[in-house]
Amino acid sequence: MAEDALVALTKGSRYRIMSVETREKPMLSHGTFRGYATIGPDDAICIELDESHRELAGKVRLIPCHMVLSIDIVEQREEAKAKPDEPKTMYG
Repeated sequence: MAEDALVALTKGSRYRIMSVETREKPMLSHGTFRGYATIGPDDAICIELDESHRELAGKVRLIPCHMVLSIDIVEQREEAKAKPDEPKTMYG
């Protein structure tokens, strides 16, 4: 990753997210980023849990953004660039 590159969560990348579980204990989530969701007025990170979560492996966990304490990048994928639309013919 280039030094001046912006860091963004990209679909398909693997992350380790520490978030608030209780006042005394954080919750760790390991897995693949699947996108964002909305829970009422709050945004959330969607992460598909990996095998380290045993019976929850393969399930998608929604973590409200305001509950995130830290995000470790385990494996970063390149963000897919959207192709520009071809110019359309305009009839006047």
